[in-house]
Amino acid sequence: MKIEVRAAALDPWREVADYEQAQTALHGAAGAAAVFVGSMRDLNEGDAISAMTLEHYPGMTEKHLAKICTAAADRWDLLDTLVVHRVGELHPADPIVLVAVWSAHRKDAFEACRHIMEDLKSNAPFWKKEQLQSGHRWVEKNTAGY
Repeated sequence: MKIEVRAAALDPWREVADYEQAQTALHGAAGAAAVFVGSMRDLNEGDAISAMTLEHYPGMTEKHLAKICTAAADRWDLLDTLVVHRVGELHPADPIVLVAVWSAHRKDAFEACRHIMEDLKSNAPFWKKEQLQSGHRWVEKNTAGY
């Protein structure tokens, strides 16, 4: 399992490829990989968004993400999990989050990936400040995941 929260740019497809190549235990054992990539939208609640600042609580955030992934591994038969989340200033179309899950079977990979992402979105300690034409605002609630 790898959990990373960082300010540096995220190329999710390179992250997945590099991780798979480095994890030799996945070679031949993983019959399925479920990957979710979340990117910044340019519109929220009917308003144009030109940028967003994502803040987190270092240490606490990583601990929460590890707890989510461990709970998923306890519930589904997983081989490995990768979560990378951006913080700092982001712009529309920038990738924000990557969740990748490997399993022998697709059902476990799909369900665990969705569970991790939904828990992350609703419970992980991240705070968003959106830049609007008229100023900025803190996002008080997350958007529905469905």
